[in-house]
Amino acid sequence: MTTNQSNSDNPRLNLDYRKKRNTEDMKMQVISFGMMLFLTLIAFFAVYQEFSGWYIMPVIVLLAVVQVIFQLYYFMHMNHKGHTIPAFFLYSGVLVALLTILAFVTIIWW
Repeated sequence: MTTNQSNSDNPRLNLDYRKKRNTEDMKMQVISFGMMLFLTLIAFFAVYQEFSGWYIMPVIVLLAVVQVIFQLYYFMHMNHKGHTIPAFFLYSGVLVALLTILAFVTIIWW
């Protein structure tokens, strides 16, 4: 038996590490969920107050983008290691969607 044992050889240390990591993940998920609720309330308040459409539309789109980022990184665990390939395809899809929208807007306005 060797005196240099890794953490994976000791199940108790591995379990403690996983509990701590899961606790931190859950805390971040609860915080991001609360932030998403708050952002939704801001959007509802802006519509309820009947602000100008030129103000409401960009604000709602911005709040929606922030909520998508929260959902991707905390609820879909894109902030963890090992998600580089799915993240690459996700960002590539976003880029293609933005270029498509830009192309259609350019065609319509010119």
